[in-house]
Amino acid sequence: MLALVPAMGYRSVAAVIGHDQGSPLAGWCACARPDVFKAVAMMSAPFGGPPTLPLSTANGPRRAAPGPDTIYDDLAKLTPPRKHDQRYYQTREANENMWHPPQGLHAFLRAYYHVKSADWQANHPAPLAARTASEWAKLPRYYVMDLDKGMAEQVAAEMPSAAEIAANRWLTEAELDVYTEEYGRTGFQGGLNGYRGSPSDVDLQVFAGRTIDVPSTFMGGKSDWGVYQNPGALERLEKTVTTRYKGTHLVDGAGHWVQQEQPAVLGRLLIDFLKAAS
Repeated sequence: MLALVPAMGYRSVAAVIGHDQGSPLAGWCACARPDVFKAVAMMSAPFGGPPTLPLSTANGPRRAAPGPDTIYDDLAKLTPPRKHDQRYYQTREANENMWHPPQGLHAFLRAYYHVKSADWQANHPAPLAARTASEWAKLPRYYVMDLDKGMAEQVAAEMPSAAEIAANRWLTEAELDVYTEEYGRTGFQGGLNGYRGSPSDVDLQVFAGRTIDVPSTFMGGKSDWGVYQNPGALERLEKTVTTRYKGTHLVDGAGHWVQQEQPAVLGRLLIDFLKAAS
C-alpha cells in the first residue's frame, strides 16, 4: 500500500478505506504511516490495534510461555462439532470445494452472498461476551461451520428462491455472471492464501503502543456479524486504538456487503467523513 501511493504519483492520500480483510490493512496503514495516510475508514472487521509488550519483566522471574490457543479444538468438541471458517480457508480442500461445488459455481456464489446479507432473515448480530467456543457457536454457520462440511455444502441449504433472486437489486444475475466467469477462470487460491500468510503478533510487536492518530471511523451493516466476530474489538477501536475517532455507523438494510447493499448511504457517510477529516 505504501509503495502504491508514490507509484501513482502521490506523496500522501486523503484517506485509506478498507472492507473486511482490507479493514485491518487500512488500520495498519494509518497506524504505521500517518504522514502518508491522512485519514482512515474501516468497514465490517474492526481493527484490533497493535499487540502489546509485557511490562516489568526484566528483573522478575521468568514467565511461563502462553499456552496454545485451544478454541479450535474446543469448537470441534461442541455438539454438533464446529470449525472456524478462517481455519477452513487455510486448508488445501477449500479452493476446490468452492471452485467446483456440487451445486455449481454460480449457485454457490449466490447462496454465499445471500446468507451474509441483510436479505437473509436469520442475521441478527449481537456482541459476544468472550472469544470462547461457546460464544463463537452463536455465530451463523457461514462463520463457524459444521465440522464435516465445506463452505459449498454449508451455504447450499440457504439458497435464495427464484423470486428472491429476481428481487435482488444490489447483486443482479448479470453482475453475478461476471464474478462466476472470473472465479471460474482463476479459482480462489490467490485470495485464500491471505488466510495462510498473515503476520503473527510477534512480527507486529514493533508497533506496540502505537495508536491511530489521524481521523478515523468505522462503518458496517447492521445485519453484519463480522462487526462482532472478534469480541471487544469495536470497543477497543472506538476507545483505545484511535485518538481522533469520528464515530461508528451501522447501516440499516445491509449485512456484510454494505458497500454493495447500500451504496448510496455508504457513499454519503464516506463523503461526510472525508469533509470532516479535511
